[in-house]
Formats: sequence, C-alpha cells, structure tokens
Amino acid sequence: MTASKPRPLALVTGASAGIGRVFCERLASRGHDLLVVARDRSRLEGLKRELEEHYGVVVEVFPADLTIDTDVSLLAARITQSPQLALLVNNAGFGTRGSLANASPARQEAMLQLHTMTPMRLSQAALPVLLNKGCGAIVNVSSVASFLFSAYNVNYCATKAYLTSFSEGLAAELAGSGVRVQALCPGFTRSEFHQRMELDVGDIPSWLWMSADRVVDASLACLARGRPVVCVPGLRYKLLVALLRVIPRWIISTVTRRHATGMPD
Repeated sequence: MTASKPRPLALVTGASAGIGRVFCERLASRGHDLLVVARDRSRLEGLKRELEEHYGVVVEVFPADLTIDTDVSLLAARITQSPQLALLVNNAGFGTRGSLANASPARQEAMLQLHTMTPMRLSQAALPVLLNKGCGAIVNVSSVASFLFSAYNVNYCATKAYLTSFSEGLAAELAGSGVRVQALCPGFTRSEFHQRMELDVGDIPSWLWMSADRVVDASLACLARGRPVVCVPGLRYKLLVALLRVIPRWIISTVTRRHATGMPD
C-alpha cells in the first residue's frame, strides 16, 4: 500500500481573529494542515476544533506573544522542524494612536518588534525549508499605510513601510527559486483591530471598508497568479496607492495632520 502524501502545512500568526482567522479557514478548505499562532490559547483551541471538524485537517495550536523574543525564538525553532511548511503568513500586528511624546515606550517597542523583527526572523527560519523544496510562499500582512506617514500614528506607518520594503527586497532576492513573497497591503478591514485601538470607526466612510474575506481572497488570488509582490485588495485602494506614489509628500503631510486634528495625546 502506498503511503498517503503528507498535506502541505501553513503557519499563520495572529490566527485567532480577523484576517488571520480567514486565512486559516481558506487554507484549511484547500487541504492545508495548520500551525496557528496567537496569544489566546482558548481562542486557538476553538479555532482548531472548528477547522478539524469542518475540513478534516490537522491543526496545531502554538500560543505565543510574538512581541517577546523568547517566544519568537521558540516559534522559529518550530519552523525549522517543519519540512512540510508551504506557506508562512506573518499577520500578527496591532495599532496605537496618540502622540509619540506621550506614548508608552514599551508599547512602541513592542510594535517595532512585532511588525519588523518578528516577520524577519520567522521568514529567515522558513527560507531553508522552502528553498530546499523549491516552492512555497511567505505572505507579510502590511498595509496601505505603508505608502504614507501619519501624525499620531507614526510608528504604525513606519513599521508597515519596512514590511512592504522588506517583502519587495526578499522577493527580488528569491527570484527564480520557486519561493514567492507577497506584501499584502489592505486598507480599512472590518476586524477587532480598530476596536482594540479604540478608534471611532464611524469617522471612516463606509465605502472605505473591506471585509477580511475579500482581503484574504485577493491575497490568495495574487499568490496563484504569482504576481504582484505588493498585493493591494480593492480597486479604490489600488488607485489610492498609485496616487500616493506620485503626489508630493507635503500634501500627504497636510492631509494627515488635518485628519489627526482632535486626536487625543
């Protein structure tokens, strides 16, 4: 009897809600086993039960706080022991609001760790596995914010700019290897992200919102096509990003300052 071929493995950080959870659902439906990572073990266990019941895949729960170096090291070590790894989705992230002068230094450092060092280290751990197979992909969930800068949101935009640039550079480095890299750059997406920021979502026009399902479907479609490296879901956001690439920076500064008027310190 011929042994069955092992299923491909996808690792998703920030897997318990929003974009990360939808990635898990979509990938499980396509026959991927999953390694799901987030801080909340109970939510991960619930996700595991749901995915295994509905899709018949194997889901491993890996509770971790990826702002903590030791947790990142443990996850990186786990990646190196995963020969079936086919896809790494670096999705974990958070936002803050308020002036840098009055921000918690620890909170800002945690953001820099989570949005820059963590995806870099996990990508570095995954590369030998993927390159050895000559296939696979890394998706770094960045943001439309990576193409601009914003008062009262300085480190979020800056760290996402790093993540987009990192993805583009790594994609160029891996050209011809069979391993793809994507910077997924969504705009406003309905999830817990903005609630945790205590952002008044009513101030954002309804036409700017996208569902997490639509964002993930766009990402997977870009991966299937093999392009582009920078995946911007939605026509309106594609047009916005094209505009942001060419308009003078002083205009962006003026607009973001006006938008931030009244933002609490």
